[in-house]
Amino acid sequence: MNFIGYSITFFVSWWLFLFMVLPVGVTTHSETDEETKDGIEVGSPIHANIKKKMVITTIITVIFMIIVSLVDYFDLVHIK
Repeated sequence: MNFIGYSITFFVSWWLFLFMVLPVGVTTHSETDEETKDGIEVGSPIHANIKKKMVITTIITVIFMIIVSLVDYFDLVHIK
């Protein structure tokens, strides 16, 4: 695989892992006893922690890409 292939794999994998990490640890307004103001959806998260989840997603994707590159380098899977 060349640089373009690895870049595309990283990009697609990053978004896939982001959507898998996003719902982890989310507390919504409906799960707490707090009073909601007008205009706030009860299913919206209280603290989304997006920055932390993006870092976690990047770490998971880098580990995944290391595994993919090792499989590619040692030619462990033959798809031809």
